[in-house]
Amino acid sequence: MTPFTRLASAALGAMKRRLYGGGRPRAFMRMLNRCDAWHYTSGILVPRHAATLTVVGRHTGRLIFVPVVVTEYNGRCFLVSMLGSEANWVRNIRAAHGHAVLHRHGRHANVVLTEIPVEQRAPILRRYLDIAPGARPHIPVDRRAPLARFAAIAHRYPVFRID
Repeated sequence: MTPFTRLASAALGAMKRRLYGGGRPRAFMRMLNRCDAWHYTSGILVPRHAATLTVVGRHTGRLIFVPVVVTEYNGRCFLVSMLGSEANWVRNIRAAHGHAVLHRHGRHANVVLTEIPVEQRAPILRRYLDIAPGARPHIPVDRRAPLARFAAIAHRYPVFRID
């Protein structure tokens, strides 16, 4: 990687982190997330790993639609929170005892999300960064780093198995 490419990549990463100030999407990103959620739910020309998670809001009781990346690892599917434990969808899933609806490839399914113990998250986090380039600025480990580096930060990023 050339110095210019490194600098451009760092600047782009910083900009993406600012769009999620304080671990929450700012107005512009909320609008883009709504568009992505609608698009992923439609099932029309959707990226392979993209989906929309629908969960009941813990305070409002309204349905909340969140675009997510489904990470496949060892024959199972997982969701990872690139913004950590304080992301609204994570807090809503915990309040709903894992119950949600997953819209993927034009279909929807009632699912239960089971949180994975911290010690099992490292390989899933690494796989997640392989397939979710938009998450890379938010997780401070290079996607090619050894598993030990992922294990060191795994406590900050919830991972849920899709059942």
